[in-house]
Amino acid sequence: MLDQILSRDNLLQALKRVESNKGSPGVDGMTTKSVRSYLMENWDSLRRAIMEGTYSPQPVRRVEIPKPSGGVRALGIPTVIDRLIQQAIAQVLSKKMDPSFSENSYGFRPGKRGHDAVKKAKTYIQEGYGWVVDIDLSKFFDRVHHDRLMRRLSQIIQDRQVLRLIRRYLQAGIMENGLVQPSTEGTPQGGPLSPLLSNIVLDEWDQELEKRGYRFVRYADDCQIYVKSRRAAKQTLTKMTTFLEDRLRLQVNREKSAWGRPWERSFLGFTFTRNRQDPKIRIAPASLKRCKDRIRELTSRRHSIEMEERIRRLNQFLIGWIGYFQLVETPSFLQKLDAWVKRRLRMIRWKEWKKPKTRQRKLVSLGARIGKAW
Repeated sequence: MLDQILSRDNLLQALKRVESNKGSPGVDGMTTKSVRSYLMENWDSLRRAIMEGTYSPQPVRRVEIPKPSGGVRALGIPTVIDRLIQQAIAQVLSKKMDPSFSENSYGFRPGKRGHDAVKKAKTYIQEGYGWVVDIDLSKFFDRVHHDRLMRRLSQIIQDRQVLRLIRRYLQAGIMENGLVQPSTEGTPQGGPLSPLLSNIVLDEWDQELEKRGYRFVRYADDCQIYVKSRRAAKQTLTKMTTFLEDRLRLQVNREKSAWGRPWERSFLGFTFTRNRQDPKIRIAPASLKRCKDRIRELTSRRHSIEMEERIRRLNQFLIGWIGYFQLVETPSFLQKLDAWVKRRLRMIRWKEWKKPKTRQRKLVSLGARIGKAW
């Protein structure tokens, strides 16, 4: 397997992927723009170290980003060279592992996306599964048990050099405020290998859910299980919490994990209307609130910038947001949102014009009659 990972074609594919993703530099400060020149000078010695088992990954650089629900999410940013090697490992390992993963797992897999998971959830509701168990794992990426993960990988990978290299990435350590802390558990978010390792860990959960005959959808550590009654939902939450904590040694977030009706819970930013025979996909209230909060920032009258630049920034946000939420089947809220955004922009112009005479003159120039403008 190590020969496949270090093959020219695989490495070139990994290099293109790392360069296209760009991203921040790691602890060594190297950027994606300078990685090719570095490899031209140092690849022979780097490859030799990997083949001989003497290569040691550098610690990841820890950064924190705000979570939509509050708090922060810790990311570990590997160096560009380590991102390249991780990407090369992930490409080979994914080809070997992905065909064996559950069809109900949608996160970080080729040919699958979050929208597919939401559509699948809709079919469960239409089939009469009108109760949902929403399970949230507390800091999942930080709490993956290394020994359990390596034991699972050893059943898949026979190449000891690859296993040793992956173990070193898991234990590379984290640099924060100039100090390196050892990493004894977890797969730091931010590296190309982390999503695949998370799917390998949670594949055991998928197998358990399928063995018990559950209807479920999972996207990374976000999972919803669909059942037919309140009693079944309550029992399922208890059973799965026990399985995850006792068997997989993961921590379930009891504050966020709950059961209820599908329209009472959200999944990947979406929820559903109350019609069980023909449910419609709609945007979750929390997602709409975050969208409006961002629009308020971009259209705040406290910031004096050119309208063209303000609209450019607004469009940049809205195009990406609509691109994700295009799955919704209740378009009326988009019409209301569109009207609200335009009103926000008119409020900016109204403040800029200030005096009544100026406002009248501007309105007339836009086509209003004099009396109506006044």
